[in-house]
Amino acid sequence: MSLENVISLTQKLIAFNTINPPGNEKESAKFIGNILSTNGFYVEYVSFEKNRLHVLAEKGVSNNELPVVLSGHLDTVPLGANEWSVHPFNGDIKDGKLFGRGTTDMKGGVAAIVLAAIQAFNEGKPKGGVKLVITSGEELGCQGAQQLVASRKKWGGAKGLIIAEPTANIPATGHKGGLYISVSATGVTAHSSMPELGDNAIYKVARAISKIEKFQFNAENDELLGQPTINVGRMSGGININSVPDYAEFTIDVRSTSKVNHSEIIEQLKRELGNEMNFEILVDLKAVSTNENNPFVDVVYRACNTNRDSNEFPKALPYLTDGSVLQSAFKGVPTIILGPGEPQMAHQTDEFIFIDKLKQSVEIYKNIILERG
Repeated sequence: MSLENVISLTQKLIAFNTINPPGNEKESAKFIGNILSTNGFYVEYVSFEKNRLHVLAEKGVSNNELPVVLSGHLDTVPLGANEWSVHPFNGDIKDGKLFGRGTTDMKGGVAAIVLAAIQAFNEGKPKGGVKLVITSGEELGCQGAQQLVASRKKWGGAKGLIIAEPTANIPATGHKGGLYISVSATGVTAHSSMPELGDNAIYKVARAISKIEKFQFNAENDELLGQPTINVGRMSGGININSVPDYAEFTIDVRSTSKVNHSEIIEQLKRELGNEMNFEILVDLKAVSTNENNPFVDVVYRACNTNRDSNEFPKALPYLTDGSVLQSAFKGVPTIILGPGEPQMAHQTDEFIFIDKLKQSVEIYKNIILERG
């Protein structure tokens, strides 16, 4: 397959409706796997849930040198409430942009890593070979990658891991972790005209939320990721206006750094909010951080023509990726987030990707695999 096919391949991937939930990535996974196997890759499918598959592929892997690993996910977020001006699954092209759900996040990136891996073997002999990890079930908290890693005990090492999430082809050497918690309180219901007979769960939650607003992390500053943050994103409670509520809940979103321990944060929250609160951990993903002086970072910077002396580097991202799971699986491998999509277009109505960046990303990935630039 040639460079020109990255546009049509992205369009074909967009045509698969993989909105999560429910995902239904099976057919698109089989489609990608068939392309890779046809081009000499060993392909393995790993079941996730009903109609959902992960794709693992490799070529040229040996015991003499570590491979490059490239990864992306196949699921997308829902279309949203706003009406689209283009069909979200047609892959329309206009003004140098390719439109559709998943163009930026991240079917364009998946198409590019697949074609780059194929072309790298057509043009040279990649040292250590290439592995591709294409997952299902990323959008709701990387559950797919977690299940995949848990199902396989031996992942081996790698010289570097590329996560093809949208960065407009600007490499980032890390991103914050995510700790999502549901916090709830119970009480005793009563008629609102006699509140003294009840125990108001909303009041308990309100007191806890006010403590979150003043919460202070005991954290050393992370040179790459800065300080952790905390936010209350949702709250609910009660069933009607004239009852004392016996249940209320809210959510906490912590964006962490490599300098904090999630279990210690949870214990600190429990101490400060008090034993009236019940905790349920929803997502627990570590931060991703790579030393800029690592040789693999040099390879990526050269391929991207990045000036490491610029004030913009090293660069980190606020959002989560499968890198939180895969970096640990590959023994703490240097991990770079690098993809052709536009970060601000992820999850947006009329999502698009610039065609020139999509084409450029194939060359960048290929140069990383072949260690040239």
